[in-house]
Amino acid sequence: MPNKIISNKSNLQIIHEDNHIIVINKRVGDIVQGDKTGDKPLSEVVKEYIKDQYNKPGEVYLGVVHRLDRPTTGIIIFAKTSKALTRLNESFKNRETQKIYWAIVKNQPPKETDTLNHFLKRNPINNTSKAHLKEVPDSKIASLEYKIIKKLNNYIALEINLHTGRHHQIRAQLTAIGCAIKGDLKYGFDRSNTDGGIHLHARKLILTHPVTKKVLSFEAQVPKDVIWNAI
Repeated sequence: MPNKIISNKSNLQIIHEDNHIIVINKRVGDIVQGDKTGDKPLSEVVKEYIKDQYNKPGEVYLGVVHRLDRPTTGIIIFAKTSKALTRLNESFKNRETQKIYWAIVKNQPPKETDTLNHFLKRNPINNTSKAHLKEVPDSKIASLEYKIIKKLNNYIALEINLHTGRHHQIRAQLTAIGCAIKGDLKYGFDRSNTDGGIHLHARKLILTHPVTKKVLSFEAQVPKDVIWNAI
């Protein structure tokens, strides 16, 4: 079962919080860290929440550990201390965390379950990545495992175990097998979603707490819409 939301303050869906980390269920449209759009990032919203919640004077420390694409929803973790950030960065870098995503696609994948290995090359001009079967210059290896978890009337629900964390990895690799994610115009889906998002959700995160060393497992509720609710 998904973790219960422990707070909705400042429009944040907080899944877990302690002295060292805070785990958020990110909404469609939120950017994790500031970019050229100038829009207020989720990191700043979390800082404001901490400052207000604990009456902290001065600057609030918050470390960005990883990111989710703007149209994607689900689990994102921030570090509240520098010690936690350093250790979480190492944990993510060494692939000691487990990241599970759910995705909705229109076309059925070639197999019920499979491991996809590609070489991803990023195009900074249009901010996309392309999956190649063979290594090309400036490409990076990308790997994930998917399985079909439910067949809906017009769509297929997939669960994805992400082995690497490349730019737009899931979006690019699923497109490479003919399974663009619902609403993802950038990667070939034919229609956008009304909220501007895509049906890709960071469902579950399993990691070792950076200080207590306890193994933690978090699950994020899916957004409220007809298709997600059908799962």
